Amino acid sequence: MRTAILTFATLFLAASTYAQEPVKRGTDNIEVVGHIPLGKRLTVTDIEMEQDLDRPFVYVSRASLVDGGPKGVDMIDISDPANPEVLLRWRLEDQDLHMNRGGMDVKYFKWEGRYYIVQSFEFGQGGPNADLGAVVFDVTALPDASGVREVARLRHPEAPGGFHNIFIYKHSSGRALLLTTTRGGPAHVYDLGRVVSGDVDGALVGTVPIPAAAAEGSRRTSYHDLYAGYHEDSRQDRFYGGGTGGYYVYNITDLSNPELLVSLMGVRGVDWGHTFTPSPDGRYVVAEVEYRYAPLRIFDLKPALDGEVTNINNPISAWTHNWENLVHNHEVRWPFVFTASYLDGFAVFSLMDPENPVTLGEYDTYTGPESYDFIPYINGAFGVDVRNADGLIVVSDMTTGLWTFRMDGFNGWNGNDWGQPDVSSVQKWDDPPPGTN
Repeated sequence: MRTAILTFATLFLAASTYAQEPVKRGTDNIEVVGHIPLGKRLTVTDIEMEQDLDRPFVYVSRASLVDGGPKGVDMIDISDPANPEVLLRWRLEDQDLHMNRGGMDVKYFKWEGRYYIVQSFEFGQGGPNADLGAVVFDVTALPDASGVREVARLRHPEAPGGFHNIFIYKHSSGRALLLTTTRGGPAHVYDLGRVVSGDVDGALVGTVPIPAAAAEGSRRTSYHDLYAGYHEDSRQDRFYGGGTGGYYVYNITDLSNPELLVSLMGVRGVDWGHTFTPSPDGRYVVAEVEYRYAPLRIFDLKPALDGEVTNINNPISAWTHNWENLVHNHEVRWPFVFTASYLDGFAVFSLMDPENPVTLGEYDTYTGPESYDFIPYINGAFGVDVRNADGLIVVSDMTTGLWTFRMDGFNGWNGNDWGQPDVSSVQKWDDPPPGTN
């Protein structure tokens, strides 16, 4: 009997010791600098970080992915990245009356010496603001939150449902352009200079269509995500969009006449494109599609850009953080790709050899259950951004909030250091327009 008791005690002690061992959540080359929870689960969406070191501000979109969540944007001070501080929680009026979601994407820009953000919104019909696409704020006064003011609201009553995703681009014409998705139609292009000067009605200056071949027979035709970048060799402003049928690259130098350059249709496993991001030289693209087990696909656009073909349907490689889940939004700082990987948290991989992507580091920002009462597998790391000046990385997690990271050996990014154009999602607001220097 005593032997049995001793054996049980030994097993209990061993089990207790094992249960108390800490779980390693990341690789040694990823340093957690800071973390701040932001509130109720499944209410955090995308993230944007200002790039000037003397403006250490991050913006996090807030949405109601389950009942009762906030609809708005949080403005956060990261002057001490180890101790982020919320400066302002801005919320739409009549919170409980709005139907479906809320703040989905947020971007910042600088115009005539002042700083602004655009917060996109997405609401269903049956409540207020079903036609609201975005709210524009002047945030120049930060860190003084009392000086933040609403400048304008962009609406699209012809196709209610809001702007799921947005991108802000400094065009070669010098204009600050807001690219938006719409419900059941082309991407919209707004002149933000006109918006902040009060000419909201005249701000829509162009559209980018879904190609007719993709739209034919489709139940719903629209983009899901978009990006724009300057292509130095051709001196073109290029639009990259994922949506109905796949992914598309347009020349938008002349906004009145977008020219389709490349389509990626008929890709096995892709009938609806998602996030779509090019390398700085525009040759390679990283493409996401939103379903479980789907990897990021890497495509080489050179055959199409050289005029050999018009459509590309085979990736040259693929990468995933964990084959059982999927990767969401990502930022390219060649050769690095920084990813928000939902249930698996934050990860970085390298495209030094585009045909053989290599994982470099990771950290799990979310260790809870797959889901509560939302879509299974959709939880955890939603958005990611990188500050080029010093390499600081920020991640928004749908449930656990804001995280700040550093990666060993990554102390900033300039494309020229890697033999590439210095082109990324970061816009150089204080430089001459691209192509003029």
